[in-house]
Amino acid sequence: MIVSNLEVVPGKRTVKHFGLVQGSSVRAKHVGRDIMAGLKNIFGGELKGYTELLQESREEACNRMLEQAKATGANAVLNVRFSTSSIAAGAAELFAYGTAVTLE
Repeated sequence: MIVSNLEVVPGKRTVKHFGLVQGSSVRAKHVGRDIMAGLKNIFGGELKGYTELLQESREEACNRMLEQAKATGANAVLNVRFSTSSIAAGAAELFAYGTAVTLE
C-alpha cells in the first residue's frame, strides 16, 4: 500500500477514488512517564517516554487508517495528515486521515 502526504504520486495515475479513510488512537499518560517528564522539565532534555507514546499512537492510528483503506479495495492513501487533540486530563487522541484511491 502506498502512503503519501502528496495529493498525487508522480508517475502514477489515480483510476478510482474511494474517499476519506481514517484511524485514531486515544492514549493516556503513564504515572512513571509523568515523574520522568517532571525531572526532565527541571534539567532539560527530550521527554523520551512521551516521544515513544506518541510514536506508538501514530503507528496505531495509521494502521487503522490503512485497514479501512484495504477494506475499500484501495491500493494507496494520499494526502495523509495527522491531528492531535486533548480528550481529557492526561489523555490525547492522535487522528490519521487521508484519501483512499487506486493507482495505476
